[in-house]
Amino acid sequence: MTKLTTFSPKQKIALTWWSGSSPFHKKEAIICDGAVRSGKTLSMGLGFILWAMCCFNGCRFGLCGRTIISFRRNVLKEILPILEDMGLRYTEKRSENLITITWRGRKNEFYQFGGKDEGSAALIQGVTFGGILLDEVALMPKSFVEQAVARCSLPGSRLWFNCNPEGPGHWFYKEWIQGAEEKNALYLHFTMEDNPALAPAIRQRYQRLYAGSFYQRFVLGKWVSVEGRVYDFYDQSMAVKVPEEPCEEYYISCDYGTVNPASFGLWGRKGETWYRVKEYYYDSKREGRQKTDGEYAADLTRLAGGRPIRAVIVDPSAASFITLLRREGWSVRKADNDVLSGIRKTAQLLKSGRVKICESCCDCLREMELYLWADRDGGKDVVRKEFDHAMDDMRYFCATVLGGEDTAFAVGTVSRRN
Repeated sequence: MTKLTTFSPKQKIALTWWSGSSPFHKKEAIICDGAVRSGKTLSMGLGFILWAMCCFNGCRFGLCGRTIISFRRNVLKEILPILEDMGLRYTEKRSENLITITWRGRKNEFYQFGGKDEGSAALIQGVTFGGILLDEVALMPKSFVEQAVARCSLPGSRLWFNCNPEGPGHWFYKEWIQGAEEKNALYLHFTMEDNPALAPAIRQRYQRLYAGSFYQRFVLGKWVSVEGRVYDFYDQSMAVKVPEEPCEEYYISCDYGTVNPASFGLWGRKGETWYRVKEYYYDSKREGRQKTDGEYAADLTRLAGGRPIRAVIVDPSAASFITLLRREGWSVRKADNDVLSGIRKTAQLLKSGRVKICESCCDCLREMELYLWADRDGGKDVVRKEFDHAMDDMRYFCATVLGGEDTAFAVGTVSRRN
């Protein structure tokens, strides 16, 4: 839990903008964006609950994240103990995604929703709210946000938006941030300096871990475009020699392809570092012959080389290959295929040295130089669908096996279907 010592000026505004003594109390919405770890999520979460409990009784409110799980982890886990210390009491019904809060004779209900895709809008229809908090709003589809906003029809209802930046063509940036005055919304831009709980050494660590456009977005908090190489900080001089085996544990990650190349990576852990020890890469166009699932399974077995493989991480769209591997006795996990989130996690792990590519992995190193951002697609960040096969299997490993180790980093929304 976050240990509170003091709040920064911007955090205080986010906490109290709605009160009668605030110069912003006539605003109907608040938008907080900016750098990661800038303190906006904590102050927004606390401010929203305190506003609801001070201004309403017997009403319903909406708490929205990209998923309910991420909202509980990133917001509720932090603010509920603080609210208890302040004298508020709550009961939680997880089966109904409901939290009931009581304070000074008032009682209100807070329903949690996930807005991860277009179908999520249907989940929030038909409910009337006194207000709604949308955390990570830039990761939600427009249809969900519009439906959530439409639910707030009680007198005095207000809208609370919180996010990290995406690209400048993003619909939320264009409609809400650039149109904040027109929408009668208070806009606050946060930097890491606005979080008094963040030590200078931690700020410096974040500055080391990000590069290029992601540095601009998540350290400086700017809505900027991505361009050029995806891993623009990496060059082949960073490749390392294969560590002495055996490693402490092993995984294999697979980007399955029939017409397109298939790429498998063998990963071994030594201490806190994961090495791409060995790889398999087959381009059917170059070789003039497509392989069957059975042939690929035999190739995977040869790549494993008798090592104890903890799990095989496979592209979730490769249903027949997954079925065959499981039938042959492999432990198989379907890969987390959220592209932007996976790229960010992979970049963080490469920069920190937690993940290293060995000199023997020639195709992975080759693709690192050729993996590029594509032209923008409707305001979303997308990568070119070429030279991305080893990149995909590396991303599957990083996102699926190591993706939960540091939840402080922002996640993205672009999903990819091969």
